[in-house]
Formats: sequence, structure tokens, C-alpha cells
Amino acid sequence: MGEVKKKSIPILPWMRSPIDVSLCENCPLNLVPCLDPRLEAALENMGISSLFPVQVAVWQETVGPGAFERDLCINSPTGSGKTLSYALPIVQMLSTRAVKCLRALVVLPTRDLALQVKEVFAAIAPAVGLTVGLAVGQSSIADEISELIKRPKVEAGICYDPDDIAYELQSSVDILVATPGRLMDHINSTKGFTLEHLCYLVVDETDRLLREAYQSWLPTVLQLTQSNDESLFPYPNSFLSSTFGSLKTMRKFGVERGFKGKSHPRLVKMVLSATLTQDPSKLAQLSLHHPLLMTMGKKRYQLPEKLESFKLVCESKLRPMYLVALLQELGEEKCIVFTSSTESTHRLCTLLNHFGDLSIRIKEYSGLQRQSIRSKTLKAFRDGKVQVLVSSDAMTRGMDVEGVRNVINYDMPPYIKTYIHRAGRTARAGQAGRCFTLLRNHEVKRFKKMLQKADNDSVPEYSVPSSSLESLRAAYKSAVESAANPNISTTLRHLWGSFAAFHSLLPS
Repeated sequence: MGEVKKKSIPILPWMRSPIDVSLCENCPLNLVPCLDPRLEAALENMGISSLFPVQVAVWQETVGPGAFERDLCINSPTGSGKTLSYALPIVQMLSTRAVKCLRALVVLPTRDLALQVKEVFAAIAPAVGLTVGLAVGQSSIADEISELIKRPKVEAGICYDPDDIAYELQSSVDILVATPGRLMDHINSTKGFTLEHLCYLVVDETDRLLREAYQSWLPTVLQLTQSNDESLFPYPNSFLSSTFGSLKTMRKFGVERGFKGKSHPRLVKMVLSATLTQDPSKLAQLSLHHPLLMTMGKKRYQLPEKLESFKLVCESKLRPMYLVALLQELGEEKCIVFTSSTESTHRLCTLLNHFGDLSIRIKEYSGLQRQSIRSKTLKAFRDGKVQVLVSSDAMTRGMDVEGVRNVINYDMPPYIKTYIHRAGRTARAGQAGRCFTLLRNHEVKRFKKMLQKADNDSVPEYSVPSSSLESLRAAYKSAVESAANPNISTTLRHLWGSFAAFHSLLPS
């Protein structure tokens, strides 16, 4: 029988002619049109002196001549600056109206990623008098409510109708960064929490958020938001045209006119991913308004510009030794090792930490851990107190840790999207980085075919000296055989079952 052809998904018309973000260049802050001086100072305090291409392009389509007339779909490589690309224009636009209510909502799939995005908003929003809230379940819902909702002052000796008090409850934040589950908790049970004033909805890591229902958060949000005919934008078109250039320039950035006499939708949407889906059925869930696709170049799958990829072909049963030899060669450079599951992460990290004196501090980071432990581990990694993080895909998407020089795929990623998100933890913001993938012989052909989807036809092989492997055999034997010690932990004894096959390969 012949092979069954995979049914192709039709590409939506608006996705066929994307805006090429790479045509933009870095723009010094003092040359960014209309940028509020207070925001410029806040960015400089963050160590930012210019905007990256994706940030410049999005600025053009929001504060610039595009004026948020269309919803934006941003497909840009990891580490290209997507978070600031939406945070900066949203903060700028909200600052033009002194109204205290929830007007911008940013939804992310994981708590760790939400915490990271909240930090970006918190670094710039206070400069223009805006407040940022967080709803991720890191603290109790009562604590979150106290941060998000402002209650009326109750004078002594005066009785109030509880319904009247509820009516007077107001939002304490202008911008909310949330995960879907906790967002739904507040929508369903928090008095005074409302989305009726919402102007901006950001769906970050769109692919994952559309793939998982998360209590139907998206249709709920869309249903709760209503149209508003009042313009949100203070700058007249004539001012924007003179500031940003001619109509020809505006057309170059892909702004379609034809909305004269009509107000743009009240709820403006921005969706972002390094691997944005092209599935019409999934994109339809977003109810996008005249969407504009923005990409970095014409490729669908793109790796960071300064990323070097390597393959390390090794015998299946000796992968831990190859990994240790590679880590020793990399020295104290920050490194993230990715495995295929939380269980594999735990087993591998435990084995590595019983691998003799490696002079490298190695920690686990996975969904098996409590949030407090993950946060502590991530801080130690950021501060350089931990050199190697062994992680499940909990850290694959969006996480930004400065100075990560290397990524190692201990388990080969199953899909090109996974590879892109893993590799994107390094070579961020124009920096160089390397991604090593440990492969068994039968995986080499599949790995090559997978990377061809990102137009990467040739991945050089990285060799570990045989002398390095031989020098590790004794330490490896000791680590595995320690599982037989009755005083060792249950976890390490469990490792014996996973790695027993190595024993026959060790020197007698």
C-alpha cells in the first residue's frame, strides 16, 4: 500500500503577504517617534538604548501610522524582543488617558513565563503612572484579590448595603498579566473584577494557549468584552503621517486603509509566537479584526540568527557519559539540558549529581517541583550560582535567562517547533549561542529531516574525545552502583532500574 498523504491545511489569505520585520533596523530610543520621555528614561534604566527590528515594526503598527487599526499576529524568533514589542506601545497608549480600570490583559500559558512578562511591564508602567497586576496562583486568591481590587472606604458607624459596596469596587490595576486558570477564577468568583473596560488583549505563546482549552478562557473573555465607539488614540492621522513619513512609507509597512468613518474595535488583539500556527480553525477562535501578519523574513520556522547547531552521535546506553564529557568541555558556561519528560529530568539530574566531583553545580527544573522551588532554582541560575539546569519542556517557551551560552538536547525534540523553542533559550537579543543535540544512530536521519523545515540542511557533528569518555567510566560505575546501597534514597535506587543496562558496559 502506498503512503497516505497528509492533508494540507489551507493558508489564510492574510497570511500570504506578511510584513517582513527584518526590513526594519535597530532604532535608538531618541529617534523613536512619539515615545514618551518618561518611558525613554525607564528603558534606559533597564539598560536598553535602542529598539530591535520587531519592536520598531510593531511600534509602527500601533503608536505609528498603523494606529492599532488591525489586530497583529507576530511570528518572530525566540529572543528577538517580542515581550517589549507589545508592552511598550500598550503602556504608551494607556498613559494618555488617566482612568483607573483594567484596560490591558496579557495571557500566558505558564506561571514562570507570566512572572517574567510582569517584570517587563513593571519596569516601564510606573514611569507613566500605571499599575500592573499579576494573577497566576503564586499566592492565595484572597491575596491576589486584595492587590487587584480597590475596596471603598467604610466610615465608622455607617451601615452599607453589601450590594452597593460591591457596585463601588474598582480595579487597582491598569494592566493584568495572567495565566488562564487563575484568570477564570477571578472572572467567576471575584466581586468587582470586570473586563468591560478592556482595550487590549495579548495572547502570548499563542500556539500553546490555543491548543489547550484552559476552562474556555478565550471565548469567555471575548464574550465579556464589548464594543466601544470612542476613540482610544489621541494622535490625529495628519500628525502621524508627518511624523512617520509619506503614504508610500505607510504602505510599505502593510497598513491597509479603508476604515474612514469607522472606529477600530475596542478590543485590540495581539497574538505572538516563535512558531505561530497557520491552522484556520485555531486562528478563528481569536476573532481577529483585519489581522496583519508580521514575520522575521519569509520562513515559517526560524532559528536565532547567531545560533550554531551541532549533533553529537552517541551509543544509546552511553548518553549520560557523553553528556558529562560535553558539560566538562563547556566548563562553567551557563547551560540548559532538555529532556523529554519531567520524570526523565528528575532521573537524569539525580544521576549527574552522583557523578563524582564534576565541579559543576547542577539543578533540576521541572513541573514536578513546587513553584517556590522552581523560582529559587531559576534565581540561582540567573545569578550564576548554578551552572547547569536540567529541564523538562516547562522551560522551553519564552523563558529569558541572560547569559545562557549553550542548550543541550539530551533527548531529541520530537518536532521542529520544540527544537526552535528549546534552542531559543540561547542566542537571544543578538548574542551568540550553541545548541547540541545528542542523537542515537537511528535518529540521525530523522533529525536532519526535521531541521530542513527550518532551512537548516547541514548540522556539523561535534566529537567528544574517546579519552574523555574513558576517564569517566569509573565515576559512572560508582554513580550507578550506588543504587545498590540500602542507605541510598528511594529515588536513586529507582535509577538503578532505568540505568541497569549500563552496568554490562562498565569495566569489571
